[in-house]
Amino acid sequence: MITSRQITAAKVVLFAASLLPFARLVLFAFTDRLGANPIEFITRNTGDWTLYFLCLTLSVTPLRKLTGMHWLIRLRRMLGLFAFFYATLHFTTFLWFDHFFDVDEMLKDVVKRPFITVGFTAFVLLIPLAVTSTNGMVKRLGGKRWQWLHRLVYLIAALGILHFWWMKAGKNDFAQPILFGSIVAVLLLMRLWWNVIQPRLERRRMMPAPGCGLREQRLERK
Repeated sequence: MITSRQITAAKVVLFAASLLPFARLVLFAFTDRLGANPIEFITRNTGDWTLYFLCLTLSVTPLRKLTGMHWLIRLRRMLGLFAFFYATLHFTTFLWFDHFFDVDEMLKDVVKRPFITVGFTAFVLLIPLAVTSTNGMVKRLGGKRWQWLHRLVYLIAALGILHFWWMKAGKNDFAQPILFGSIVAVLLLMRLWWNVIQPRLERRRMMPAPGCGLREQRLERK
């Protein structure tokens, strides 16, 4: 049985490890190691890590169910918030370096370019998930409504992968988008199995066979 002290230690390690990609970016920026196109390097890096953390967040529940390590659920919120953190860095890079905080020009670009439209939509949908990640918001919304809201993470992941796919289409490099898409698809299928298909099969198994009720009534009459 894992103790609360061990869970706290795991959270500290996870927090430090999750900051390493950001620390690497800062180090590379100060040591002039961002390559020939620093903006592209930062954009790609923060986008990749957003998808990594989305996949890690979605994998917590399947891992908990498969391994029986229920304490893993206590790490999910931090992983989700780091997904939002790197998504914010990704969007800020786009708004700052591509448009110099000109919101009107940025919105025009969002409307004109479908792959940016999809990515922007995913980022906007992430905001309410981050805002409602606290225990207080769970109580305020109620468990069921909170769960329904946070199921948006699957749509967000799909939009993020589509954004990545369109970005890679220009270079015909689909290996990473296919990998991310496969991971999310498997995780979604596992969720459907546990939450929808398996309960239905169990209910059918518990239902009496056709005609059983009539036979029992006849026996009682005799």
